[in-house]
Amino acid sequence: MNIKDYYKYDEIKESFKDSLVEYDKETLDKLIKDGELHHEIYNTDYYIIGRYQAKEWLSDEVFNVINIIKEYENMHFGKVNTDFSEPENVVNMYVYIVGEYIVNDYIESLEIKTA
Repeated sequence: MNIKDYYKYDEIKESFKDSLVEYDKETLDKLIKDGELHHEIYNTDYYIIGRYQAKEWLSDEVFNVINIIKEYENMHFGKVNTDFSEPENVVNMYVYIVGEYIVNDYIESLEIKTA
């Protein structure tokens, strides 16, 4: 499956764009140069807070989302670490994963513009 077909990809991408305006150019350039943009946006704050909100956000895609998380964590960490009994953890890890692709695409687009 293409990443752009992932559940709520467009919503997560819009949230990323909204987050970028919080940084001045110098800070944003430093985060990109240091390879810290993804961490800053997706690992320093929660995308969804609250069990009920997370359940609503996941809707009937919860098992697809869990499968994506399991594949990602097994590939990157050799084991699954996310506590799937907490919907908030599921949403935030999923957004972290999708966010990695979004940030990489963003940085790639910057490199193409400056080349």
